[in-house]
This record gives sequence, structure tokens and C-alpha cells, in this order.
Amino acid sequence: MEFEHQHNTTTETTCTILSCFFCTMMNEPDPSLRRVKISKCFKEIPLNDDQEHVLVLSGLWNIAMTQPDDPEFPSLGIFECMAKLILKGINDKAWLLKDQNIYIPYYAAHIIGSYTMNKSQFAEKATKSGVILPLMELLRGKISWVEQRVAVRALGHLANHDSTFEPIAVHEVEIIQLAMKIASTCVDEVYDKFIAVKDSKKLKYHCDLLTRGLGGLEIENRKAEEWASHLQCWSLYLLNCFACKERSLSLICKKEFLKDLCGMWGGLANRTSPAGVGLIRTLCQTKSGKTSVADLKEVIEFLCNLSRSSDDWQYTAIDSLLLILKDPDTRYKVIDIVAPILVDLVELGSFGGSSNVGDTITQALLQDYHKIKYGTLKLKSKRAEKALGETWDLKVERKKREKLMSKQEVRERKLLVGKLKMNGNLMFWSGDIEEAVMKYSEALSLCPLKMKKERLVLYSNRAQCNLLLRNTEAAISDATRALCLSNAASPHGKSLWRRSQAYDMKGLAKESLMDCLVFASDWLKSEKCKGTKIPYYASRMINKQMNATWIFASAKLGREKNEA
Repeated sequence: MEFEHQHNTTTETTCTILSCFFCTMMNEPDPSLRRVKISKCFKEIPLNDDQEHVLVLSGLWNIAMTQPDDPEFPSLGIFECMAKLILKGINDKAWLLKDQNIYIPYYAAHIIGSYTMNKSQFAEKATKSGVILPLMELLRGKISWVEQRVAVRALGHLANHDSTFEPIAVHEVEIIQLAMKIASTCVDEVYDKFIAVKDSKKLKYHCDLLTRGLGGLEIENRKAEEWASHLQCWSLYLLNCFACKERSLSLICKKEFLKDLCGMWGGLANRTSPAGVGLIRTLCQTKSGKTSVADLKEVIEFLCNLSRSSDDWQYTAIDSLLLILKDPDTRYKVIDIVAPILVDLVELGSFGGSSNVGDTITQALLQDYHKIKYGTLKLKSKRAEKALGETWDLKVERKKREKLMSKQEVRERKLLVGKLKMNGNLMFWSGDIEEAVMKYSEALSLCPLKMKKERLVLYSNRAQCNLLLRNTEAAISDATRALCLSNAASPHGKSLWRRSQAYDMKGLAKESLMDCLVFASDWLKSEKCKGTKIPYYASRMINKQMNATWIFASAKLGREKNEA
């Protein structure tokens, strides 16, 4: 944006255009006078109708993004200024559509969110300056999903501070209902109102804000995908602020919404957000939330799949399941589903910031195993009983037996395991896959627990056999056990690839994708493969699952069905 700004160098003059805000910032040497002038600018900006408004707001947006903890502007009235500008945009449509004022409510809400992100004292000042009502109007969708995105971000930051939670909670029911609706529908809305719209009919200011004026259609769509994910994840974060305080749990724990949470994933564009599983874990930390989650088979199965994956939030899923298992009121609602899954993780080491995760899982699984062992308790599922028995044998009985083994017996076992593994390999290459499975299984039953590398290979080899037999659940189980025995910093590549294939066969695209991405990443880091490309088969799998997990995939499918 070009403008002329001239000062008379011989006489003192008062500049009348708002770009003098930047002159004050850059040229005023007296700190006290500078503060007075900036404060005056903040008071005058909402009162004046100047085409340079957007330039000032853009500059303030950049400062707030890069210096969110700087107290200068929050102390000089920036929050009141931003609140008035948002309300002006909502209440005066003629002004909003004039010049470039359409950008202003977005920038104003973003500035509020940036300054209230870290400092509770800034958040307190913001609430006292009246930012909540304007933000609520944007949350209600008074302008568009773009402004809704930054409004929910700002409200989430305000709700996260104890000192400003109650002013937000005045609107508790409406916020909860709006945030749930946004989280559930925003992806479809962004697709319908931006991605699926012809280029010539897209709102120009949306395109400009998405790309910052740089890039074309591809970048616009990529950023729209990222912003749709932000809108969903920040809505979940706002809900989480209430769930943490055990507020409105009866509203949040609606069955359909809990099921919807399973499909809410930050995606590759927003991997730092726990998204749906983060809110589920918070609910599992409360009595009523835990009960609601335990009652839904779909949610428990989602947590089970996530717990045996390479997803960044794997531990969050494990922790959610452990919280449910440890509560006697919910334990037997889920144990038949959960026990056969968690048994694969009992040898997991330090993970997710916690040490000896496998031991913690073991304790949760076996906390009342004596009742099952001695026949006073029967589970509905024989598979679950078998999993608990296997856990007991592996983590208790076998450890005791192996402590009593002599060095000679260990050496003999090692030789026998090596022969069985060799025989298994011969059976595999001769095409007798079922016999190979038997040889690997026999070797695993004899292999001392401390021989982790040997056991890892045996599990991984058996996983490959189960893949060929199309026994996908067994393949996932064996590959997961192999990965638990491998180094967390450098997981076993073949096991990752095998589990990725098994998840693909089960139609679990996200789990398959995450395993394949870790496999590809480790491949590129490997010294043996240095300078080589990702294998074609892995590239093909990644491409397939990226398409399947595209955030707008279901929205596109739904639109196509409606148009058919």
C-alpha cells in the first residue's frame, strides 16, 4: 500500500494520517512522549475512518506475533482498541466493506490472541477492556470462518488462565455448544466455502490472508487445510479448558460428539495439537467423562489403534486406556477389548516422558489377575483372558524361571533358538508359511527375555508370515512387540513397514501412514541408505494414505454424493 507522508522540517506540525503511528514508533526519542502518542493512536483509530487502518493493524499483528510478551502495547490500550474495531466491523457493514477494512476484524482478534497467549496479566487487562463480547460475536460466525478461527484461538487463551476463566465462563453453555459445533463441522464448511469454490468466486481477502500475498492456488489450498485444522483443534482446546475444570461435562460427553472426536486429528500440518485424543484423555481424568468414554466401543477401539501406532500422541491414547482400566467402575466395561491390545505393549520402555511404560501397563492389566487365575472371576472374552495369562507368564513367571537358569542353559537355549530361527527362515523361503510361523513361535517361547535383538527379529519375521497369511491382527501384534523391543530413537524399520502394510489391509489409513512416514524418515537417516531415495513401495504407500487421510476427503465425498 503506497501513501505519501511529508514532514515540515522547519516548523513543528501535527501529522493527521494514522501511519504516523509508525513515525511515533521509530522517530520519537522521548519514551514518555512516545507512550502518550501511542496511547492516543489506540484511542483514535476506532473513531476515524482512514484507509490506513489496515496498514497499522498489519504492523501491530506482526509485532504481537513476534513479541507477545512485550507489555508496552497491552499497557497503552491496545485491547480496547481491538475490541472496538471488531464491533465496528460487525455492526457497520458499509464500513467493513469499504477500502480494505474487511481485513481489520481478523487482525484485531489475532492480536488479542497473541498478547493473551502467555501472560495472565495481559489476559486480565484484555477482559477488563471488553474483548470477550466482540470475540463471542466472531465465534458465532458473524463474519466468516476465517475470523472465527482467530476468535476461538483468543477465547481459548483467555479460558486457559485461571484469573480470566470465570469471565469467559459467563458464556459457558453457548461457548461449549458453539465450540462443539465448530469442531464437528468446520472442515466441511471450509471445504464448501473455500476449497470447492471456483477461483474467480473465492473471497479475495481470504486468499490474501492465507498466502500473505505470496503464492497461488496450491499454497492457498494448503494453507486452507492448515487453517481448517487450526479451527478444529483450537475449538477442542477451548473445550478442554472447561473439561479440565470438570465444567459442562454433560454437554461435552454427548455420544455422537465423542465418536466425532475419534476422527479429529491435527494432521501433518498441525502435529503439535493432540486434537480429539487430547480432549478424550482430559475427560478420562474425570469420573463422569471416563464413564462416558468407556461406554462407547468405537472410542475404545480408536484408543487401542492409536496406542499401537507411530502417532505423536500414542502415549496420550495409552494413558487414556490406563485411566479407564485402573478405575474398578469402568475396568470391566473395556477390558475385553483393551487387554488383547495392551499386552503387545508390556515391554515398552521409557516413552512419552514416562519411564517403564511397559511395567505400568503390566500393573494395570494384572491388578486383579489372581481372581481370574483362581477362577473367581470370568471375563466375557477368552481372548482377553488369554492376553492376561500371557502377560502374567511373560512378566512374572518367565522372569522367575530365567533367573534360575545357569549360564550353560542360556547358551544351549541360544543355540536352539538360532536353529529354530534358521529352520523358520527355510520354511518361509520354501513357501511353507504356516510351518515357519510355528518355528518362530517355538523359538520365541524358548528365547531368554534378555536376548532382545533375537526376539525382535523373531517377532518381526512372524509378523511378515502373518501378513502373507492375511492375518492382519496377528501381524500388527507381532510388529508392535518387535518395535517395543527396538530402540525408541531408531525403531526397527522392517517392523514399521510390516505394520504399515497390516494397517493398510485393515483400512486404517492414518495408522498406516504414520508408520510408513517413520519408516521413510529412518531410511533417509540410515548410513546404509545415505544418498538414496525412499523406496518406491514406501512412496506409493505414503501417497495412498495421504490421499485417504486428507482432511477434506470426507467433505469432498459428501459433496460428490449430494451432487450425484
